[in-house]
Amino acid sequence: MSLRLGDIAPDFNAKTSVGDINFYEYLGSSWGILFSHPADYTPVCTTELGRTAQLADEFAKRNVKVLAVSVDDLEKHKGWIGDINETQHTNVQFPIIADEDRNVATLYDMIHPNSSENFTVRSLFIIGPDKKVKLIITYPASTGRNFVEVLRVVDSLQLTAQYSVATPADWKDGEDVIVVPSISTADAIKKFDKGVTEVKPYLRYTPQPNK
Repeated sequence: MSLRLGDIAPDFNAKTSVGDINFYEYLGSSWGILFSHPADYTPVCTTELGRTAQLADEFAKRNVKVLAVSVDDLEKHKGWIGDINETQHTNVQFPIIADEDRNVATLYDMIHPNSSENFTVRSLFIIGPDKKVKLIITYPASTGRNFVEVLRVVDSLQLTAQYSVATPADWKDGEDVIVVPSISTADAIKKFDKGVTEVKPYLRYTPQPNK
């Protein structure tokens, strides 16, 4: 059965480019991003892993640990990492899983028969400290991921997990947020000391609470 938002992310043990890991132990109390790639030495994924490495400080600032998965073996991973570092001018230090037996790909439903019976589809999972799946995005092989968007949704997920707010369309960290419908306007005014702007009874804005 396919994973859905709110499901517990399956735990696993795996061989990776930085050694053997247990997924839950690797994440600890951090947020996690697990993202798949069809195979090593693919052009779009080369740019994606490079971009992920370039954003290492941004992920660390948000207490996010990243982990990539490909069905190729460790020797191929090592060669590919060399290419990524060279062509993307970076240093890949996060683990890349060698999922030769497709254990992880199967657990996370990354094998899609309409795409390929062998290669993983390019899925990205954001997992909370509670080990629940918070977001799933699946891309076709031809379209590179937007990692600015990945960071944006992490910011939104972390904010909305802590406060009774939601984030509007195109929201960026630091901008006004929406008061959730379950809170009355009167209670919202008491709760959010920076003020509440009521556009409609169901649409209330407040400045981002943690800024």
